[in-house]
Parts: sequence; C-alpha cells; structure tokens
Amino acid sequence: MRLMLDTCVVIDLLTDYDNLERGALAIVSDPANVLVASFETMRELVVHYNNKRLLPKYWKSAKEMIDFVEDDLEIDFLPLRPQVGRTYANLRLNEEQEHHDPSDHIIISHAIAERITLLSSDTRFWYYRDQGLDLIEY
Repeated sequence: MRLMLDTCVVIDLLTDYDNLERGALAIVSDPANVLVASFETMRELVVHYNNKRLLPKYWKSAKEMIDFVEDDLEIDFLPLRPQVGRTYANLRLNEEQEHHDPSDHIIISHAIAERITLLSSDTRFWYYRDQGLDLIEY
C-alpha cells in the first residue's frame, strides 16, 4: 500500500523514532508499505530547519536532512500536480476546530487527489474523511 506521511510523522521519524506510537511504527516499518510524503512536507521540513528549530541539531544542512529522508528512511516526495490545487480549492475547512493551517490543507488535498492513505497524529484531520480522505490516525 502507498502511504503518505504527514509532516509530524516524518519529524518523529527524524527526531524521536523510539517514541513514535507503536501502531504507527508498525505501519511505517511494514515493508509492504511504500512511504511517500507531499512536496509540502519537504518545504515544511526545510522551513523548520532554517528557522533553527529542532532539526539543525541532527544535520549540517537542510539538503543533508532531505537526503536522509529520501535515502535512509526511503520516503519519496511527491510533486504537487494541478489536481492537488483543484482539490485544495474545493476543500471545505474544519471551522469547528478552527483548523486554518494551509500546509495541512495542502497535504490533505494531496492525499485526496492522489488517492493515497494519509498517516497522521493530527486530531483535526478526521473532518476531511467525508471529502475523500483515507486516514490512519494514531
């Protein structure tokens, strides 16, 4: 199964692998699953790195970090296609929980447009299931 990892999952894999929830760890460790992430996740990782958040203490450069994600964690970054933008434009937002994060909305739209199951610990993503999001929460 192709499985899209939310940014929070990738950050956990990069910084706190041992504390990743057991069920999520089993899913990402299953060799039957092909792990992917949205290009938006790559952008968020670079922003986190450049803002001197947690990630710079592990890597010497943002490129080294991205290379590690692709080569060592074997996560492929998927490009944003025009269909992702169309899905994003039609996405009904989770106003009930004041979910206003545009990066989350792009990742959700990417998973919907590509018909890929999304793995996330974000408690606000359930709302998008009725819009076509196939979600595994942990």
